[in-house]
Amino acid sequence: MIVWIVLIILFIVVEIISIGLTSIWFAGGALIALAAAGLGAGIPVQITLFFLVSLVLLWFTRPWAIKYFKPHLVKTNYEEHIGKNVCLTEPVDNRKGTGRAVINGQEWNARAYQEDAVFDAGMIVKVQEIRGVTMYVTQSVDMPVGKKTE
Repeated sequence: MIVWIVLIILFIVVEIISIGLTSIWFAGGALIALAAAGLGAGIPVQITLFFLVSLVLLWFTRPWAIKYFKPHLVKTNYEEHIGKNVCLTEPVDNRKGTGRAVINGQEWNARAYQEDAVFDAGMIVKVQEIRGVTMYVTQSVDMPVGKKTE
């Protein structure tokens, strides 16, 4: 019986640390195995109940729990910005550490993808890469060098 109590505590602690809604179901299986042990069931029955109940809980209730306990996750989908053209609101100069761009109404830090490239405010540039909260831009194929938007 002590083993099941230790496992219940262990699975609950792991769940609290990870918040993955995975190990909590094994705590439920251990609880049923503990109840079976309390009713005098043998070790093979306890182990079988542990695995069966854990897997049934994991399979049938985890999707429901994720839907209701994690409904407010906001997906950023920043990858969709790669390859798009953006308008610079501040000159991009890596040496000076300046650069801002707007895409879909959001302002981003902007840096030149090529270390020595410099772009003026108002230019249309292409998003080459995004690292953290900074987009790295290159000259847009659609706009000639030095061309600014009107």
